[in-house]
Amino acid sequence: MNALVTITDGQAVTTTFAIAEGTDVEHKAVIQLARTYLPDLEEFGRVTFEMRPFETAGGIQRREVAILNEQQSTLLLTYMRNSDIVRAFKKRLVKEFWQMAERLRGQPAQYPASLSRLQLIELAMQAEQERLDLEVKATALEEKVAEQAPKVEALDRITIADGRLNLTNAAKNLDVQPRRLTEWMIENKWIYRRVGGSGLVAYQDKIQAGYLTHKIYVATRDDGSEKTCEQVMVLPKGLAKLSMMVPPMNGKRPPSIGGQDSRPHA
Repeated sequence: MNALVTITDGQAVTTTFAIAEGTDVEHKAVIQLARTYLPDLEEFGRVTFEMRPFETAGGIQRREVAILNEQQSTLLLTYMRNSDIVRAFKKRLVKEFWQMAERLRGQPAQYPASLSRLQLIELAMQAEQERLDLEVKATALEEKVAEQAPKVEALDRITIADGRLNLTNAAKNLDVQPRRLTEWMIENKWIYRRVGGSGLVAYQDKIQAGYLTHKIYVATRDDGSEKTCEQVMVLPKGLAKLSMMVPPMNGKRPPSIGGQDSRPHA
């Protein structure tokens, strides 16, 4: 297993692959989660994507990983399902970032003997400014986590998914009846019934948003002939969105819309 926290360009960082290993989630799902919430992560600095080598039985191969600082990795973990494994990994990651910071602080500063008193004062002021900047970033991260808490609670109703779900399986994940989910999606303009037929079609804006897609398949008629059919499929991003909007069967509104109008909105 690779080191969890390393130093890159003088900054303590981890990777999406290290997070995937530590949380027992496929790396493809973790890096996709980072791409989905990239604007949120980049509120705490630029996220770098790199191709890195790794060993396999067939030799050296390369994979893409995202490089994350402490604030970014902590925020990404809040978007993952809060299982026992994830909670244990969160504590380990925070501890390793803290230990790395302690090691860096323990390294003596190398100042040339020729520095003047004014230059030493400037260095001290610079160090103090860096400390204040870190405090500001930490406060911003706390505010961001608090702001995203309802979203995280809603995401806890589902598992990080890498595939597509038909409406029946999506309803099971959301703890609602398939018929109720279909009705809600029609009422809120996620899908509509094809004119002259019983098939359902996704609205284009929901496809462009990455919420829904269509599965094309061939069905056999009773007479043995074949026909091409379309089936609406829910993507992971769409499942997360629906989880925050569609009330479960127990009648309680989801945490993400507490205090709002009881009528769901698209």
